[in-house]
Amino acid sequence: MDLRYHHLLSIALLLAGCTGRAPGGGAGAGGSSRETVTVKGSDTMILLGQRLAEDFMKAHPELTVQVTGGGSGTGIAALINGTTDIANASRPMKESERLQVQKRRGLQVVQTPVALDGIAIFVHESSPVRELSIPQLKRIYLGEVSNWRELGGPDLPMVLYGRENSSGTYAYFKERVLDEEDFAPEMQTLPGTAAVVNAVSQDRKAIGFGGIAFGRGIRDVAVKADDAAEPVLPTEDNVVSGRYPISRPLFMYTAGEPTGDVKSFIDYALSPVGQQVAAKVGYYPLPRPASATGDDRLDSLPDAGPAPTQDAPAEVHQP
Repeated sequence: MDLRYHHLLSIALLLAGCTGRAPGGGAGAGGSSRETVTVKGSDTMILLGQRLAEDFMKAHPELTVQVTGGGSGTGIAALINGTTDIANASRPMKESERLQVQKRRGLQVVQTPVALDGIAIFVHESSPVRELSIPQLKRIYLGEVSNWRELGGPDLPMVLYGRENSSGTYAYFKERVLDEEDFAPEMQTLPGTAAVVNAVSQDRKAIGFGGIAFGRGIRDVAVKADDAAEPVLPTEDNVVSGRYPISRPLFMYTAGEPTGDVKSFIDYALSPVGQQVAAKVGYYPLPRPASATGDDRLDSLPDAGPAPTQDAPAEVHQP
């Protein structure tokens, strides 16, 4: 997995180096023609973004779609600064970030859910621990539980793995599981979920978390909302329905309503073919809207994020 992750990053960087062109100037920039669409942000979404870009460019050989990672925060910062057309994010944008886009770019943020994901809890395949509750996970990642025997496992010290603080997965886990308390200082932070999976797969004392699309070669733990709840695995049905307690949409953000090539790429991601791409790389496609207009799509998604305020109303792009 680690090798595949680095391979995808290398492809993205090679594409960026070969074009020698600046970003397209941001979505909504008058709808002018462009030859390059830039996508930056979530490492969780880099597999999805790169595969969408590869397939999209086959149908549009005159265009280049550059996909790079760095974390959701990095992509959002690039959107604020005008150095990317699309910010990939595995968390909703903060109100302060929306306001910065409005101030710096003079445009409202447009939020587009493009796939669903469950944050999986990874353990070594030999671990006898099959389920954990949100309160137990909180105690683990606050450093209050340090030995697997406290959770029915072997008498081994726990080794904690997680994401770096620029990651949307880090921010989402901190909010949803830790109630915004700080991670234990002994948690080892890694630059991508693929790296977390690789580390856990080689250490029977380890526990980690990350996007479900990276869950290969280790075992997912069923998660309970509380100690009395039913344990739930991050399957498609459970994530789409919201039964899995740490489910989330994955977003593409633009400054202003997407136009031109940027709109074409996002529309492709939302199309039936693009949603099949999401499923093939291990994410879950969006539920189809009950009506042709799709007005209920965002409301039906798990953890769609806070409601927008009057200061910075969020727009939602629909196919």
